Amino acid sequence: MNKKIKLNIFATLILVIFSLVLTPTVLAGSIEEDFGLTYGTVSRLGNQDVRSTIASIINVILGLLGILALVGVLYGGFQMMVSGGNDEQAGQGRKAIIAGVVGLAIVLSAYAISSFVLTSLGSATGYGT
Repeated sequence: MNKKIKLNIFATLILVIFSLVLTPTVLAGSIEEDFGLTYGTVSRLGNQDVRSTIASIINVILGLLGILALVGVLYGGFQMMVSGGNDEQAGQGRKAIIAGVVGLAIVLSAYAISSFVLTSLGSATGYGT
């Protein structure tokens, strides 16, 4: 064997030996760690179940959408009241009211569907028993 190959083999053996000797020393410092068990308290996240958190988020989003639909209905009514007999503005107000009512119907049906699905999933997975 030539000298360069012997030097590469020797260097590789030295690196392997040092890595095997130093590995327990390096890992000994991490044995006292809690392996991320306190990460939830450090990050200030709640202890609530993920399913109930998702249900709360869905309810908040649907509540905000319901408020937007109600504002649309109110805007359409206001637009009809201030139209002053102008059929074009009254028609726009009527369209806004119809759009708001349709939006409210969609939000209420989405709430009913999500409530049914979340309740069914909760009972199927044994949540709350």
